[in-house]
Amino acid sequence: MPTTPESGLGAMIRTWRDRLPPSAAGLPVAHGRRTAGLRREELADLAGVSVDYVVRLEQGRATTPSVSVAAALARALQLSTAERDHLYRLARLAPPLDGAISDHLAPGVQRVLARLGDVAVAVFAADWQLVWWNHGWAALLGDPGASPPRLRNFARDRFPVGAGPAHLARWPVTEADRDATDAAVVSDLRRATGRFPRDSRLAALIRDLHAVSPRFAELWATGVVAAHREDHKTIDHPFVGPVTVDCDVLTDGDSELKIVILTAAPGSEDETKLRLTAISGAPATTHH
Repeated sequence: MPTTPESGLGAMIRTWRDRLPPSAAGLPVAHGRRTAGLRREELADLAGVSVDYVVRLEQGRATTPSVSVAAALARALQLSTAERDHLYRLARLAPPLDGAISDHLAPGVQRVLARLGDVAVAVFAADWQLVWWNHGWAALLGDPGASPPRLRNFARDRFPVGAGPAHLARWPVTEADRDATDAAVVSDLRRATGRFPRDSRLAALIRDLHAVSPRFAELWATGVVAAHREDHKTIDHPFVGPVTVDCDVLTDGDSELKIVILTAAPGSEDETKLRLTAISGAPATTHH
């Protein structure tokens, strides 16, 4: 789909230039200045390009700046990571890749999680490393806090070494389609390697799984790239019996954190059981 003039590269550069006051860029502000944002010549100077080139970019006569020019413009305009990536894409360039997977929960994510109450929810990093879970999650699946932190990884549970116990669920868990879940996890990990190609923890995880699990190696060889978004699971809870839940995976922006929420159909027997687990399930506290 062609880019509209209002949302193209030139229009966005003008928008970002107009919103950035000279003082924020360390430039002196002359008395009686009419322009609230940066002038074209100021942006050109900050980015190390000619004024004529800035004019051609904004007028749409130049549409494919080099990687170095795109990076310089992003720095000069003080763009956020998302805005920087947007500039690159408008310029038909691949956005820069970040180096390491983050386990950090931004304040906004923490606020959302706190407002979910007793809903069973956990947060995984881009490599499916468990980084946070709440009381509802531990009550439904068992508290994963007893497992060593390194082993609290969904992919390691999917493709275990030998017949060892699972580390993320204390009770038996079955999926509606186990093969589909296995394939989804592997394809999601492959997607993560494109997003975080230099992350050592992700690289070590894939090496380990490839070495010990023929099933993982088989699925990895397909080359499928996709995100794991949803699933359906039945937890054989020791106190309330089998509980069937919907598993929805939400992704948090640039960090690729995966917020996994387990819920039951409204008004169902499973919903009643799910509520009972919060009372009769394993006692637990929120972990991060």
